[in-house]
Amino acid sequence: MDTQKWIDEGYNLIINFGPKLLAAIAIWVIGGWIIKMLLKGVNKAMQKGNYDESLKKFLLNLMSWALKIILIVVVLGTVGVETTSFAAILAAAGLAIGLALQGSLGNFAGGVLLMIFKPIKIGDLIEAQGEVGMVKEIEIFTTKLTGLSNREIIIPNGALSNGNIINYTTEGTRRVDLVFGIGYDSDIKKAKAVFYQVLASNAKVLKDPAPTVAVSELADSSINFVVRPWCTAENYWDVYFGVTEDVKEALDAAGIEIPYPHQVEIQKKG
Repeated sequence: MDTQKWIDEGYNLIINFGPKLLAAIAIWVIGGWIIKMLLKGVNKAMQKGNYDESLKKFLLNLMSWALKIILIVVVLGTVGVETTSFAAILAAAGLAIGLALQGSLGNFAGGVLLMIFKPIKIGDLIEAQGEVGMVKEIEIFTTKLTGLSNREIIIPNGALSNGNIINYTTEGTRRVDLVFGIGYDSDIKKAKAVFYQVLASNAKVLKDPAPTVAVSELADSSINFVVRPWCTAENYWDVYFGVTEDVKEALDAAGIEIPYPHQVEIQKKG
């Protein structure tokens, strides 16, 4: 009698649950194949878009897990498992994680934007968040720069993507802005000729665009010139320091005074 009861219950279970199980298996197999095809298509699209390799792997993994979780929920619902509470738990967990990692998610979003729109790339000399340096590495959450004194600078991507970025490498050339002062007794035209001669003798100063030399200010104790040569981005500091040193030597050789602050002491007899 007990055996017949178990047989009947097993038969009823197969009749009621069997189609659902077969449907769930079919959904799992077909869904897995669809996910594979989707990821393959997204991967090809990213390769054509020349996406950063680290970003590509991260997005593909994230998409894979998200689609698999959706597939699992659908399969569980097909076999009769109540998925409403399961979905609510996932939503609550997602909200809690989002609140706990709010700053990190902002940096992640910033990293994604940097890698997609590419305002900077490795090797660029940039100025951002009050720092100047060469881009060493662009990661998901942070960007690493090598500073001018060979120090490593780490900037969160959220702040980097939301702030101003000055990219000195994009255009390929940079203008070096220098200011030199000469005494009021000096010959302006002679000084100008000296400046142009210094720029012409420096191999790293570009001929095109042509450099600019002009009187910019009649200051309290000097006539100030702006001297603005152009150079490639990587030669900026060589030109900056080289021209400054060469101008000092050339002005001395030409007998042109470089003024410096004077103090006059007045003594009053009592």
